[in-house]
Amino acid sequence: MRRVLWWLIGGSRGGENRLRIIRAIQDQPRNTNQLSTALDLNYKTVEHHLERLVEHCVLLTNGDGYGELYFLSDRLAENLDVLDEIVDEAGIEIANAKTDR
Repeated sequence: MRRVLWWLIGGSRGGENRLRIIRAIQDQPRNTNQLSTALDLNYKTVEHHLERLVEHCVLLTNGDGYGELYFLSDRLAENLDVLDEIVDEAGIEIANAKTDR
């Protein structure tokens, strides 16, 4: 999981937005539109990042179409400490980037 998170978060241009998406979903499951609105990001941008995060088993989906909700995968939930370490090591600073969960 560490390598996947480094590649998705710490080692790519979209890492900050992917982290923002993960943190938003960590607070509560959301669909693409809700994430786009909450994070003030283009819908297609959010959609792209969600596809990558699901593809690498960081997020899971439930539902279909517009109502499809995104959740943290069990794999990520078990490795939130690793995510926090990567955020620190990569020097990513966003509001609420690190939580005490």
